[in-house]
Amino acid sequence: MITFQRASKAAIKWASFATLKLRAATGAKAGYSCPACKADVVGFFRYGDNATWGCPACGASPRQRLVCYLLDSGQLTVPKGASVLHIAPNEAGLVSRFAAQAGDYVPADLHPDVYDLPGVVAMDLMQMDAKDRFDIIYASHVMEHVEDDARVLSNMFTALKPGGEAWLIVPLWDRPTEDGHMGMSQRERERRFGQWDHVRQYGPDFAERIRNGGFVLDTVAARDLAPDLQQKHALDDVIFRARKPA
Repeated sequence: MITFQRASKAAIKWASFATLKLRAATGAKAGYSCPACKADVVGFFRYGDNATWGCPACGASPRQRLVCYLLDSGQLTVPKGASVLHIAPNEAGLVSRFAAQAGDYVPADLHPDVYDLPGVVAMDLMQMDAKDRFDIIYASHVMEHVEDDARVLSNMFTALKPGGEAWLIVPLWDRPTEDGHMGMSQRERERRFGQWDHVRQYGPDFAERIRNGGFVLDTVAARDLAPDLQQKHALDDVIFRARKPA
């Protein structure tokens, strides 16, 4: 669904991207660095309200850059030979890192045909019936799309091996979570939740939903890193690191 809001965001994004390309071509200093692709860049392009959203070299978002940085620095780890389920695998920097470590890398989505990545399997998280299979489940900006997040969290819990972890990232605001439903119009979803295909907007109480699913939870946030690192890599977001008890 194309709305004025989405079209406006896209226009601003491409104007910002073009400005960065011009600055780079005219010799501007590359004072920033993208952890996803390792490129030194003159800045990051704007998308929506975020003035430093995307890497002009690879397109990586702040959340992808955060996870790549944490993996490269050892603050998040994928065990060698692990079984990894990567939901919505559109982040090239994470695909390469997960695949390099995993013995069983499973990229998956409800609509696998939208990806250029080979081997993406069709998977409906509402119907997932794997048991004790995965060491890591990664789902970034996925949970706000599913009809019943309690059911999906339960399915993830079952699919993880004891001691396995789900790394979850969702759009957050500072108010309690507001739920919608699939019957809402696309315009109403965009008005209330910021995007036409979202069915809720999460708040900090997302943590309680995760704990209610049986997980032990901690969070890893960009704001907890050194300010110079946050600025250099334009890092943002919070990772909800949910562990199935051993």
